[in-house]
Amino acid sequence: LQEVGEPFKEEKAVAKYLRFNCPTKSTNMMGHRVDYFIASKAVDCLLDSKWAKAKKGEEALFTTRESVVDYCNRLLKKQFFHRALKVMKMKPDKDTKKEKEKGKAESGKEEEKKSKKETGKDEKTKKEKEKEKKKDGEKEESKKDETPGTPKKKETKRKFKLEPHEDQVFLDGNEVYVWIYDPVHFKTFAMGLVLVIAVIAATLFPLWPAEMRVGVYYLSVGAGCFVASILLLAVARCILFLIIWLITGGRHHFWFLPNLTADVGFIDSFRPLYTHEYKGPKADLKKEEKSESKKQQKYDSEEKSDSEKKEEEDGKTEATRNSGTDGSGGERHSDTDSDRREDDRSQHSSGNGNDFEMITKEELEQQTDEGDCEEEEEEEDTESRPSHEKS
Repeated sequence: LQEVGEPFKEEKAVAKYLRFNCPTKSTNMMGHRVDYFIASKAVDCLLDSKWAKAKKGEEALFTTRESVVDYCNRLLKKQFFHRALKVMKMKPDKDTKKEKEKGKAESGKEEEKKSKKETGKDEKTKKEKEKEKKKDGEKEESKKDETPGTPKKKETKRKFKLEPHEDQVFLDGNEVYVWIYDPVHFKTFAMGLVLVIAVIAATLFPLWPAEMRVGVYYLSVGAGCFVASILLLAVARCILFLIIWLITGGRHHFWFLPNLTADVGFIDSFRPLYTHEYKGPKADLKKEEKSESKKQQKYDSEEKSDSEKKEEEDGKTEATRNSGTDGSGGERHSDTDSDRREDDRSQHSSGNGNDFEMITKEELEQQTDEGDCEEEEEEEDTESRPSHEKS
């Protein structure tokens, strides 16, 4: 075995930076809780550190990944960390046997169900279903190929344990290394120092000046009174709630400072000042009325939408009818005029027929005489017209 010398200040600084900046995980190893890191992430961390940047007159300590690996081998030899081996935990034989038995039972049940179902299905439906399945499978494969960034199904994380590795060498990759170096962080050191100073100051309270002692006394009394008042308020609000609840028969729920004991901030615990709820028969009726009114409003809105749709459809049909009847409007008017004339003629003929049936022979002779007179007058008129025209 080679003798390992003490680490230098630079090596301690690099190891400390790596310990607090490289991402680590914790697990159990040989019955102890340990922190481990992955080699590739440690190399990336050191390449982003201040030692990878060149200073004035000095070269950078880390220039390539190989230089980082060589330096980490030095840290490993000086026992800042050591290499470990991941060993996956195997499931016990009992669990595997149970799973096999469950699988057999399930397969038997499925076969029984299939035998009970009707076997006489058409071949066409089977072929169509197979085609649809093939199409769906092709679509899914194409989608997966097109969108490689889609979230995959959650894979079950297999449990593993760490064991010491025989070959203690630092390699750049997914190798696991367990931390041995565990320095105290500055924050924990500062908090411990403050705590120690506070304890020493409290023990030296009799030696404080009189003014400081009086001030601390009043501060402690004020803090005690504030805590006592909060406790009294919490009890008083419960008593007030019970009194109002008993007097009103459980109908009125009144809470003073409802958020006083809730898990909220200091200011939010004092607001709102109070809350009041009425839980009587009228409240139930109001709730029912509100629900019914909401239902009626929904029903009315649905009816309005249906009526509006019908009106729109009627308007469209009327417009189409008007556009179709504009061209044949003149023909219809002419037809109606001719029909009216025919009706007038038929009425006139029917009237004349009735008069002919009621007229006697004497009346007929008189009508013929009158007709001759009228003809003579017309002839005279015609003879007189040309004479006037000549003049």
